[in-house]
Amino acid sequence: MRILIIYNRTMFLEVTQLGVHYAGSAHAAVDGVSFSLAAGEIGVLIGPSGCGKTTLLRAVAGLERAHAGTIRLAKELVSSPRLHVPAESRKIGMVFQDYALFPHLNIASNVAFGLTHLNAATRSQRVDEVLELVGMGHAHKRFPHELSGGQQQRVALARALAPGPRLLLLDEPFSNLDVDLRERLAHEVRGILKAAGATALFVTHDQLEAFAIGDRIGVMHEGHLHQWDDAYALYHRPATRFVADFIGHGVFVPATLTHQGSGVVARTPLGDLVGQDECPLPSSYPQGECDVLLRADDIVHDDTSPVKAKIVRKAFRGSEFLYTMQLASGEALLAHVPSHHNHAVGEWVGIRAEVDHVVTFVREA
Repeated sequence: MRILIIYNRTMFLEVTQLGVHYAGSAHAAVDGVSFSLAAGEIGVLIGPSGCGKTTLLRAVAGLERAHAGTIRLAKELVSSPRLHVPAESRKIGMVFQDYALFPHLNIASNVAFGLTHLNAATRSQRVDEVLELVGMGHAHKRFPHELSGGQQQRVALARALAPGPRLLLLDEPFSNLDVDLRERLAHEVRGILKAAGATALFVTHDQLEAFAIGDRIGVMHEGHLHQWDDAYALYHRPATRFVADFIGHGVFVPATLTHQGSGVVARTPLGDLVGQDECPLPSSYPQGECDVLLRADDIVHDDTSPVKAKIVRKAFRGSEFLYTMQLASGEALLAHVPSHHNHAVGEWVGIRAEVDHVVTFVREA
């Protein structure tokens, strides 16, 4: 069967200085958030529990009112302090973590539920299209309880896509699935959304899910959006100390920026660091003193290095160990080391730093 899913490629989402408050709370659940999503892009909101990501998603859906700022869909204003277009008028599809399938209806009837405005032949064709798209073309007559969790989530996605929404919202849709299935399904769902040409905004607390599915990823904390960027930039060029700490494995070590020749180096307990990109100028910080972010993949095991670190903890990851180490001066480090380098806790090993990006922040006490 030839699958044809048509979306208006000019449609996109713009959120500008959005604020959402809950009654009785002294703090905004969402505070001054701005970002945009182009047609056909998949955006992901990630952050710790209570950071405001689900509230932001609900505001985009029309389930929460905006107390400040605006939300626009395809240039149409749908939320502001003076205007609130109701959720049912926004032409938005939603997928939830509990699937919300009707247990008494078969799969075809579940998907057709929101297509009552179509005649029977067109409705049946549309159900066939979206079930084929999500890889469930064989399941028309089956019931939800006969499907696995991953299959039920595919059906929920098909039902959300069936009416041709201009924006699809997904609220932690894989949280009820086991870890291995979550990442695999995230990759598959990305392929489905791209095949459909859908514009989507996704909420998760799982970084692997976010990296697997998102074109753009937003890191939230305490109602604020700290950075809206691709996964590479979040990991290698974090905009704030929170993003640096939240994304991936890394630690902060004290450094002093100083001029050396025509460039700048960061002097650390591991030696001088010089990235491929230019270091910030020493004048960026008082006396050039700052903290440098070191990722686990910035630390290389090298028996010939004069810098030694003691292994204080180790976690086996199959192809590698994640070692937690401590320098003689007390600084903690993390290092990914191939698993055939099986060192004992308490052992001292040689290490050196290899960084492409010297990422610095204001020094903390």
